[in-house]
Amino acid sequence: MPATTAIRPHAPLKPLGAASARWASGFWGSIAARTREVTVPSMWDSLRDASVSPGLRNFRIAAGLDEGSHTGPPFMDGDLYKWLEAALAELEVAPDPQLGEIVESVAALIASVQRPDGYVHTPTLIAARNHENALALADRFHFETYNLGHLITAGVRHHEVTGSTTLLDVARKAAGFLEDLATNKPVELARSAICPSHYMAVIDLYRVTSDERYLRLAEAFVRVRDDFEGGDDNQDRLPVRAQTVVAGHAVRANYLYAGLADLVAETGDDELRGVLEHLWSDVVDTKLYLTGGCGALYDGASPDGHPWQAEISRVHQAYGRAYQLPHTTAHAESCANIGMILWSERMLALTADARYADVIERIAYNALLASISLDGAQYFYTNALRQVRELPFPLRMPGDTGLYPVPEPPASDQRLRQTYLSCFCCPPNIARTLARFHERAASVGTDGLYIHQYGGSHLRFALPDGRSLALRESSDYPWQGRIAFTVEEAEGGGIPLHLRVPGWSTDAVLTVNGEASAVSAPGTYAVIERTWTVGDVVVLDLPMPVRMLRAHRLAEETTNQVAVQRGPVVYAVESADLPGTVRLEQVALRRAATLTPVEAELAGHRLVALEAEFAVLPDASSDALYEDVAAEPVGAASGRLIPYFAWGNRGPSEMSVWMPVVW
Repeated sequence: MPATTAIRPHAPLKPLGAASARWASGFWGSIAARTREVTVPSMWDSLRDASVSPGLRNFRIAAGLDEGSHTGPPFMDGDLYKWLEAALAELEVAPDPQLGEIVESVAALIASVQRPDGYVHTPTLIAARNHENALALADRFHFETYNLGHLITAGVRHHEVTGSTTLLDVARKAAGFLEDLATNKPVELARSAICPSHYMAVIDLYRVTSDERYLRLAEAFVRVRDDFEGGDDNQDRLPVRAQTVVAGHAVRANYLYAGLADLVAETGDDELRGVLEHLWSDVVDTKLYLTGGCGALYDGASPDGHPWQAEISRVHQAYGRAYQLPHTTAHAESCANIGMILWSERMLALTADARYADVIERIAYNALLASISLDGAQYFYTNALRQVRELPFPLRMPGDTGLYPVPEPPASDQRLRQTYLSCFCCPPNIARTLARFHERAASVGTDGLYIHQYGGSHLRFALPDGRSLALRESSDYPWQGRIAFTVEEAEGGGIPLHLRVPGWSTDAVLTVNGEASAVSAPGTYAVIERTWTVGDVVVLDLPMPVRMLRAHRLAEETTNQVAVQRGPVVYAVESADLPGTVRLEQVALRRAATLTPVEAELAGHRLVALEAEFAVLPDASSDALYEDVAAEPVGAASGRLIPYFAWGNRGPSEMSVWMPVVW
């Protein structure tokens, strides 16, 4: 049945796609080029090489092109789908015949293995081909609905970019399989709704087909979930409208709430929107790392699952209690951080509230970019805020979820990004997020063009009435705070402009053609309404003093410690930048320390570091659990801080975002 209402009728802001928004220069322009030239092709090299990854081989076996058994985790199908989405984003930005051929061959391969009922899951399909007992949805940790969700999203994007219906037809059939589950096997569907990418996916399918069947399916997902008795780890202990705090697996939580926000954009469910606003604030106000990392705990127990201790359930890779934010053992999975971007951008569309764009910026410049090496080819699964030598217990490898066997972890102080991870869910998620980051640059509303993120954009949007506005950004953001937009087109006088004044900023100055214009408070959008002409120049000047931050009194690990931020960039101290006689645990900052921004190069990449005169605390004289404080005075040493996202690119090292403060 065709839709009877406009798409996203209850979202004031509509995102700009590749036809209207690009990163053409500057910081994000260089990241976009790196993603296109290095990240996407090198990841394909891993996925197609059976000696490295079974990602492609599993599909070839399922199709009968190769012999063998399924290898890798059961969610690996989704890794190929996410890479495909990244590749499609690159094709949308710039034609590439060779990449286009690869994409079409992968699309055809995926279509060839789909069952008539719409089911695609290579572990089950391969087992059936090998005459083994194989049942769909036999184990909730087989991640079938997660895989199908990413398949549907990839199918939608394939159609949007290429015009082909090859994968769109696959997506429709996959949604039909989920629809049958919702109708005839709701318990099985609810139990299997792990990492619920399928919520966002069926809304994507609704938007591209205008078929209300898929909107109704998204609503059915919520009903099925609300009727299921689960646990905090998968956010299904309580109906979604009864949830007041975010608990459990951080990826699952962020994907769920992002999907629900998509539903609100279509239905206008004010009650659900209020729930999501409250839950989002719970994360940002009490559980979000300074770097934007989400999900503090490797493993824990749900203290809220049941009043009796015997009924407390396990949670993993999870949000903890309010202010429970460890540093060395921070989990902060890359997929969780990306999930928070997905959730936040949807809340931004629903509200036009700049605080959501502020959080996207925090994650993007810190946790997201830290999860990939400066050369664009190696990845973190977890994103700690502190790295120490000789840790007496092994943390999981960056690619180990704890659910599936992996090789023995390396020494704790050798935890570096890796080209291929045994759990490969994060790298293609990073790739698709960076490949589509231009979509986070700006949105359009009935009241004008909203610019959310800075760093080298080229924007153009036209309204149905013929008015248009095209802008080219010139800036060295985030290293410098002067952001200039030149008007390159302004048909019909153009449209109003809304510029985000970051929440971290103070004393921002806004000018148009050199004349002062009213600037709004930090964490809002400054509005410029005028008749535009080609050549007009808008400059947003954001002073970038170095800020020393402390945390809430209940964040125990930060007691008497500070962190450093300049603009949106969080800084860290790395052992490579300390004198050889000074150990990480000795480094402190004086309250009145001068931190001087300097141009620097790290592993061949330009950045702004902070020169510092550190206070040096007395070294511990032994490895005793407790010992007397040494009587020697506090010393001094010169060193520097680097952007957190750049750490770990010079070999094994120690690192910390937070440092003791000497008052």
